[in-house]
Amino acid sequence: MIQKKQEPWYIHAALWVVIVVLSYVLIEVAIIQPREIMRKERYFKKESRIRMDDIRQAEILWQKEKGYYTDNLDSLIEFIKTDSTVKKVMTGIDTITKKPTNPFKPLVSVGAFVPESLAHSPKSLRPYLLQVDSSVEYDTTVNRRGKIIKIDTVRTFGHRYYLEDKDGYGSIGDLYNNASLNTASWE
Repeated sequence: MIQKKQEPWYIHAALWVVIVVLSYVLIEVAIIQPREIMRKERYFKKESRIRMDDIRQAEILWQKEKGYYTDNLDSLIEFIKTDSTVKKVMTGIDTITKKPTNPFKPLVSVGAFVPESLAHSPKSLRPYLLQVDSSVEYDTTVNRRGKIIKIDTVRTFGHRYYLEDKDGYGSIGDLYNNASLNTASWE
């Protein structure tokens, strides 16, 4: 009878260690990391949309005060921080419902509204894209003989605005369609 030679015990132990380590790596890569990535993505999406909604509310207040929308985030932030009308709206209480009239939502990250946070997206820290419409219209007045009497030029600025998150979490408004004014892409 031929006896088989057994392998040393340390080879089996090393193989078991390799199996355990690879099992851990597989669980980490296939289950744990995707959950963390999805959790962060949900956070950035929610935070960015809150900031964009706050920019929308600031644009509405700016338009009520000045008569047009702005495309300058720094001016908008300064307006929120310094304008007395905005402060009244932020601290006011509705007389019928007894609820606060503050249109700004608190951020997920700090639990309060921070005007400076409106300048950039929370994920990449890139500034939001904020644009307003502008157009030039010419109107010519002609007499009965075909002679041009006058040419009127009408310039319009800031009747519509468009806000976009460069990280892809949505947009608000439209530069060409009044029906989409103040309408968010996720609503």
